[in-house]
Formats: sequence, structure tokens, C-alpha cells
Amino acid sequence: MAAPTTITALAGGVGAARLLRGLVAVADPAEVTAIVNTGDDIVLHGLAISPDLDTITYTLAGAISREQGWGLEGETWHAMGALDRYGGQTWFRLGDQDLATHLYRTQRRSEGATLTEVTAEIVRAWGLALRLLPMSDDRVETRVRVLGEGELGFQEYFVGRQHGVPVESVRFVGAEDAKPGPEVLAAIATAERVVVCPSNPIVSIGPVLAVPGIADALRARRADAVAVSPIIAGAALKGPADRLLTELGHESSVVGVARLYAPYVATMVIDEADAGLAPAVEAAGIRPVVAPTIMHGPDEAAALARVVLEA
Repeated sequence: MAAPTTITALAGGVGAARLLRGLVAVADPAEVTAIVNTGDDIVLHGLAISPDLDTITYTLAGAISREQGWGLEGETWHAMGALDRYGGQTWFRLGDQDLATHLYRTQRRSEGATLTEVTAEIVRAWGLALRLLPMSDDRVETRVRVLGEGELGFQEYFVGRQHGVPVESVRFVGAEDAKPGPEVLAAIATAERVVVCPSNPIVSIGPVLAVPGIADALRARRADAVAVSPIIAGAALKGPADRLLTELGHESSVVGVARLYAPYVATMVIDEADAGLAPAVEAAGIRPVVAPTIMHGPDEAAALARVVLEA
């Protein structure tokens, strides 16, 4: 059996990376586990790319590009420039240092290592003590149907179209046949606190919950689970979460998020800007905790992490 863990977080995207940075600052990093969305993963140029796993790793290692919020600080782009000369696919930008991560992951996968095993190796190489667990070692692909174009892979929608086209539906191909990663269910079951990070509910947390067994495990820990709303004053700070909620028939507000998460979490941290909606969040079945949730830097991330752990 996996060793008990104190904090287990469901995570995907930049908001999750920032909250995890706060959690490892206020708790023992060795007692923090993040179960990470892999529905965004893509194979490009023959390379296995895991954007959410890498964004979290780079952020916690202090190596993330501060300007972009993804990729590595001080990155160079010689490979992409050379590829562009040939007319190759450069819409998904991979920096020269970042390429090494994908080359290593692809090599190890070709040697038979699982995504869980490779992720642990990469995390150790960056000197991190927390556990990053892919939601599954099986392939799950987020597919987005957009108005007038049909179905696109998630990265084609998010990066290629700059998430600027209306969405008609989202599905997670392969999820029904996928198994949770080998340590995932135990990490949820043994956690003293379960956290749903301020990630996109539809395309970051949605794929995790779509893997059979994970949603049930989270329901069983509902009383100990706390979410942080990714929506503040009706809008997402980054990315298309607000538009996706609206386009798919949900309310783009902390109330809309609460309705989605009510089966899984008992408490949700909402921003001070939404204090007036606290009664509506409670009516949706979740206890609201009002606190500053915008993480401008490490201090704010640590403060929010303390709220989450004490909620």
C-alpha cells in the first residue's frame, strides 16, 4: 500500500501550479501529492508532451517563465526557428530546454516505463519532494467540438485557435476504459485534506473525474475536501474557463462552480469579490469560505494555501 499522505490535490493548469507552490511552502512537500490532468497531453513531432505535468514541475522548481506562465525562464527557440524554415508545425511552441523534457519522456516511454514512473523521475531530477501523479497511465484525450469546425484536439483549440472559438461540447476520449494511476485512489483515500485546485472545472478537473473510480473516491472524502474557485467576479483570471462554463450551459460564477463541485467537496474558498454570493454557494450545498484568492506571487499563494488547509 502507498504510504499515507497528508494533502492530495486534483490539479491542472497555471492556477493549480500556483496553489501547489503555496501548499509546498506551508506544508512538508513530501506530504503533498498532486493528481494531475493528462487529457491535455499531445504527441507532436513524435514526442510525448504533458503540458500540465510540466507546468507544475517547472513552477515548483522555480524555473517557469514568469512572462508566459508556461515553459522555462530564459528559454531559447533555435529548434523552432529551424523547424519553421522547413515549414514544419510550429504553432505549438517548444523551447530548446523544454524539448529535453519531452525527449526524455518519449525515450523512457519507448523503453516501457509508465507515465507515472517517468513523471517521478522528472520530478526527482528537478529536486522536488512532492509526488506528481498522472491521473492515469492510459491515454485519455480531451476533444473539443467548436462551432463551424467540428472536433479538435484540446491543444489545437487552446493553442492553435487561442481558445477563441465557441465550444459546443467537450468529451474525454478513452476515459471510460482508462484506469486510475496505480497510486491515485490510495492518495485520495489516505489524505487528511483533499484539495480541488483553482483549475478549469471543464477541461482540467473534468478529465480527472472522468477516469472511472476517481469521482467515487472523491465523493467518499467529500467532508474533507476543499475547492478553490477558479472564477472571480464572473471571470477566469487566465484561460477560457468562464466562456466554457457559459457555452456548455453552466453559470460563469462561483455559484456555477459550486453546483458542479457539490457532489465532491464540502467547502469552497471564494474570493472577496464574490462575498455577496456566499449565501447562493451555500444554497448549492457547499460551505463558502471568503478569502483573497488571486495569487500574484509566492506570498499570496502561501496565504491561500493556509486558508485551504484550515478551512
